[in-house]
Amino acid sequence: MIVNRQANSDDDDLYGMVVNSPEEAYKLYNQYAIRLGFSIRKTQRRSINNVLRQVNFACSKEGFRVESDLSEVKKTDRLDTRTGCLARIRFSLQDNNVWKVTLFDREHNHEFASPVERQFLRSNRNITKAQAGVIKSMVSAGIRTTNTYSYLAEEVGGSQNVGFTKTDCYNLVSREKMIMLEAGDAQSLINLFKRKQVEDPMFFYTVQVDQENRMTNFFWRDGRSRMDFECFGDVVVFDTTYRTNKYNMICAPFVGVDQHWKNVFFGCAFLLDETTSSFVWLFQTFLESMGNKKSKTIFTDRCQAMANAIEEVFPETRHRLCLWHISRNAAQNLRSMFANPGFKELFNKWLFGRETELKFESTWNEIIVKFKLEGNTWLKTIYDLREKWCSLFSKDTFSAGILSTQRSESTNNVFNRMATKTMTLIEFVNHYFIQAEQMRSSELEETFRCNNGIPSRAARSSGIKKQAGIVYTRKIYNLFENEFISSLAVKMHEVENDVAKCLNLWVGCVVINSLRVLNVRNITQIPAQYILKRWTKDAKIGLDGSDGSLQVKDKSTVTLRRNSLMRMACSIINEGAQTESTSKIALQKLTELSELIDKEMKKIKLDDVRKEISEVLNDDLGDNDGNERQILNPSSVWPKGMSNTRKKGLIEMFHQKNASKATDSSSK
Repeated sequence: MIVNRQANSDDDDLYGMVVNSPEEAYKLYNQYAIRLGFSIRKTQRRSINNVLRQVNFACSKEGFRVESDLSEVKKTDRLDTRTGCLARIRFSLQDNNVWKVTLFDREHNHEFASPVERQFLRSNRNITKAQAGVIKSMVSAGIRTTNTYSYLAEEVGGSQNVGFTKTDCYNLVSREKMIMLEAGDAQSLINLFKRKQVEDPMFFYTVQVDQENRMTNFFWRDGRSRMDFECFGDVVVFDTTYRTNKYNMICAPFVGVDQHWKNVFFGCAFLLDETTSSFVWLFQTFLESMGNKKSKTIFTDRCQAMANAIEEVFPETRHRLCLWHISRNAAQNLRSMFANPGFKELFNKWLFGRETELKFESTWNEIIVKFKLEGNTWLKTIYDLREKWCSLFSKDTFSAGILSTQRSESTNNVFNRMATKTMTLIEFVNHYFIQAEQMRSSELEETFRCNNGIPSRAARSSGIKKQAGIVYTRKIYNLFENEFISSLAVKMHEVENDVAKCLNLWVGCVVINSLRVLNVRNITQIPAQYILKRWTKDAKIGLDGSDGSLQVKDKSTVTLRRNSLMRMACSIINEGAQTESTSKIALQKLTELSELIDKEMKKIKLDDVRKEISEVLNDDLGDNDGNERQILNPSSVWPKGMSNTRKKGLIEMFHQKNASKATDSSSK
């Protein structure tokens, strides 16, 4: 049934009204349409001698849907919303350069949307530049699109006041992603790195490609990572446990520990395979990016290709193996033995005990003889590698107290929560920058706290403890204090030797504790040679930009200005909404403000300025313009069913399976 609807109020008669531009014409008719409950769209635009003379707008239900091929299979079945409505309006340019309504048809042949439905009208849905900026910022920070929309709705008192739907929000995010990947994932990543180099002169990246110019391996680090490596690069943790992107590439972060005992990034790489040649390329690249400064110790998991590469590129660096990986692999390779509590206790004593080399060898012999494991190949291999994982054999090399690559894995785990098998490379790299910024913000906060006082226990003490509280960071002081207190109970004890016991002899083993010696000799200050600068509050003093003032181009000026304005605007809106009179004042002034900003934007011709900036940036950055050969995406894809998480061991899967069975049985 077709009904005729029209506005009868004289206030709704737009015929003869005058505006200053086609944009104002659209705004006038759209406001009228929303007030009644229908949506509009643009139709014809008539020009004479290249001069626009006439613009027309119509009801969105104007005309009829063109019939398509009925045999064509469509993925979606769209609603037919056209009713042949004749409501329309025409604005014509006058001699005095104003636009006048010369045709106005108010009759509609359909029902209007009710007041609560008007929020869904297409011409009433618009994402403003400010809202778009907030959405992009929040999504870039790892916040899900649905949560972003919920936040915007909460800020304005409900989804009906947002001005657009959740679908519009998703569409904006999708369009931004398509723009970001317009040049292809790999090439877009290269362009991003080039822009980073403009912002940060110390930014470093390099890429390997195959014969088809497809990306295979790549590495990057920023200027701050280079500075951090200067301070804390004596120990590096390198791990390749996770694959966190749709190309099945291996995520390989270089991680260290800072003066607060927190993780710090030295750089990150993606590798297509785990061959010796790939690791050699990566380690040589990392070395070059750090000015050929080599670490004292590097921790990795047990991988022969990795070990070969380290021996070639870092021959002077002590290669240590991850104790956690060895423990996990032991549970897999010695499954039957681990069922024996006696073996498990003795094995862990051998693996984690760090008393003396003599005790280490004695426990090893006891394991082999007592449990008859002389022919176990895996156990023999681990024993032969003891100098790489047992700290007793590497006391001559600084290792920052690290025993495994779990520091790197904990960082990888953070990435794993953000990444999915469909995540593009450029999305992952953006997440890396966000995560790095959060880690550095946490470090800055901890540094501020350390510089504004000392632990209360140190303040109430004197001598060595007070000096430690003044010199060391809070975390390191706590570690020092525990060691200091433990040293007070240190005394000489004898270690039994099986051979000596047979000869009725006793061999004494003296273990010297430096802190105990200082205490016994009444020395009240830690000698300077025993204080490592990397653990102190002054760890970064002396490096340019170490105070956080590393000079980079301001890449977030718009964001900062937006945040500042939003804080003030929210305050005004919240206060203005308290009463009817203050609400009218706020609305009036905000309308005036909007008009002033529109005039200013037209005055400075912002679009032209943006175009000029874009052209300059493209020239400076050397983005792919046809003269360079475009770098193609990696060819690797995820094998069906493969997960992006760390591979679980047999024991781990066994316990998980049993836990699942227990849950199922308890729920019945």
